Amino acid sequence: MAMKAAVKRPRSPSPISPLGKRTSQVADNRTKKLKLLAEHALASPFPDFLHPTAEEAAEVHAVLAKAHPDIKITHRSPSEGSNAAKTCGSVPNVLESLIGTILSQNTSGRNSTAAKRSLDEAFGRNNFEAIATAKKADVVEALRHGGLANKKADVIQTILRDVHSKYGKYSLQHLAHISDSSEDTKELDEKPVRNAVSNEDAMKELVSFAGVGPKTASCVLMFCLGRYSFPVDTHVFRLSRLLGWVPQKADRVTAQAHLDIMLPGELKYGLHVLMVGHGRRCKGCKSVKSSKASAAECVLKNWLKDQKGLSSKEVHDAVMESDEIIR
Repeated sequence: MAMKAAVKRPRSPSPISPLGKRTSQVADNRTKKLKLLAEHALASPFPDFLHPTAEEAAEVHAVLAKAHPDIKITHRSPSEGSNAAKTCGSVPNVLESLIGTILSQNTSGRNSTAAKRSLDEAFGRNNFEAIATAKKADVVEALRHGGLANKKADVIQTILRDVHSKYGKYSLQHLAHISDSSEDTKELDEKPVRNAVSNEDAMKELVSFAGVGPKTASCVLMFCLGRYSFPVDTHVFRLSRLLGWVPQKADRVTAQAHLDIMLPGELKYGLHVLMVGHGRRCKGCKSVKSSKASAAECVLKNWLKDQKGLSSKEVHDAVMESDEIIR
């Protein structure tokens, strides 16, 4: 079947920056991130790989939505009362969303939620000046239950200082202005405004900060700003490999760049939350040693058999291969 031209979406294929670099090294890393962003803003890193099609994306969305009816598949406006770490940045304040998303990296939801709550108790919610000017040891102490406290404290303080140095205030709310292109935003109540920021410019702004990679920036775009974006975390990456939506040679960075272009904008939010939820819950599509577990039911394995014509052995091999690079 001939595939429709893919809608081009912005992304930034850059992993999180290591900390503790000299100023020149940080500048070099920023340059590399922005160069990679520009390279993949208009085309997939795998232009000859034509999956997923819009039809495949819609089918998987429907299968997962039926299997997980409790997962909310439509975007909800960010809430002032949300914990930014628990909700992957679903709060109105863009800078708080960014901090919460950073806290949610490489740890459990319980730990990241506790870390954000502790940070608010120690310095006051969104008292960014207090966090930026505090002794690093005090910020580390506030984050000690969240995992990687030393690293995350460094990232957060550096971002806050850079934001203030650039704008004279601790705010990234200019990114909340929606562009004039309806393709850049979900169907929210906000109307386009003058001096609006496009998806591409918002992504470029976010990844320009040391310690902010494509997944973190994409989470802010999607959960906080309501933009069409598709973050690729471990669960999404593993299931994308299982479904044959990315080449086996893809890594998480290039997978996000590819999927952000190939997936229809209106399906991105639902597919992301469904794939994350399914990845956490389902035992049948993970490469476990137990024969009983490997034989467990999985709606995606069934879809591969029924809709793609794969044999049981081919599906089993796909499960093993999709998980191999993750572990």
